[in-house]
Amino acid sequence: MPNTDAETVARPWPVELVFQASAKSLRARFDDGMTFEIPYELLRVESPSAEVQGHSAAGKKWVAGKGDVGVLRAEPVGRYAVRLIFDDGHDSGIFTWDWLYRLGRDQDRLLADYRRAVGET
Repeated sequence: MPNTDAETVARPWPVELVFQASAKSLRARFDDGMTFEIPYELLRVESPSAEVQGHSAAGKKWVAGKGDVGVLRAEPVGRYAVRLIFDDGHDSGIFTWDWLYRLGRDQDRLLADYRRAVGET
C-alpha cells in the first residue's frame, strides 16, 4: 500500500548522489529539481552524529581543520539515509535525505557559521 502521508510525499527525494573525490564534494540531485554541490568539509563538520551535534544545541562540537577531509565510502541505511565513512576515521553519522537537503540548501550560512566558530574567517 503506498504511503499517503502528505509530509512524506512533499519531501525532496534524492535521485542521484555522486561522490567527487577530486572536487572533495558530493553532488546531490533531488526530485524537486534542486542539485547541490556539498563540500566534504561541510558534510564532516555538520555530521548528524552525537559526536558532532552533541545531545542538544549547546552541546555541538566544532571540529577545525577538515578542509582536506575525504569520503572513503558511503553505505545505504534503509531507504532513508546514507552513512558516510570519512578518511579521518569519523563514521557514526547517518545522513538522512532531509539532512543532506538542508546542508545543500543552507551550505553558505553553515560554512560561514563553522568558520567563524573555529576562527577561520
